[in-house]
Amino acid sequence: MAKFAVILPAAGKSSRFTLQRRKKPFVELRGRAVWLRSVEHFVNRPDVVQTLIVVSPDDLEWFKEKFAPNLAFMNVEIVTGGAERADSVCNALARVRPEADFVAVHDAARPLLVAEWIDRVFQSAEQTGAAILATPITSTLKRSRADGTIDATVPRDSLWAAQTPQVFRRQLLLDAYAQRGSLQPTDEAQLVEQFGHPVALVEGSSLNIKITTDSDFRLAESALDALPKPKTFRALHPFADEEPRSIW
Repeated sequence: MAKFAVILPAAGKSSRFTLQRRKKPFVELRGRAVWLRSVEHFVNRPDVVQTLIVVSPDDLEWFKEKFAPNLAFMNVEIVTGGAERADSVCNALARVRPEADFVAVHDAARPLLVAEWIDRVFQSAEQTGAAILATPITSTLKRSRADGTIDATVPRDSLWAAQTPQVFRRQLLLDAYAQRGSLQPTDEAQLVEQFGHPVALVEGSSLNIKITTDSDFRLAESALDALPKPKTFRALHPFADEEPRSIW
């Protein structure tokens, strides 16, 4: 069985988020911090051997004190973040143990996951070396001028919205970061693309949202109830009512 390390970046400034006077990974989503809802999808998996969360230096002592019981119980390691996202992930990557064959990077502010989606992207990464969750673009896309008017309609064919987890063979990600130069990528796939390695797209779900704004948070509160439920033995009973199929 392949072994995975998981990195959760949580060192951003959350400049577009104002609720609860906290940064978005640390706000309570129905009574539990967003980052806890994100990390819980990984810590109990038998194929995950290490979990690391990256926190800003400004939040480090508060975070250690606030979440000490959770960190100890779940065996989550804390890494000090850098100036940009890529710097933070690079700091965590340096702490990944050699026993990990693959590294998954998942936004700490993306709490709406299910095991099936993680399984799919992990399996794809094992087969290809690099894979990300993503969804096909369905909206009509417009490119704007400087004055805020429409410049052109952009064809949406073959366009996807990237999500996380993004999963890579450990050495591949190390090599891609080693050749980063001055690039400040918005995700790890961009670095691996620049390195010349193909990245597989694994279709995820529109429910797998990243909380960036207050509106995203309110949407996440509602979407918790819409997440696909794990199949149970009840569905196998010959006299059980047929359960509705998920549209996600």
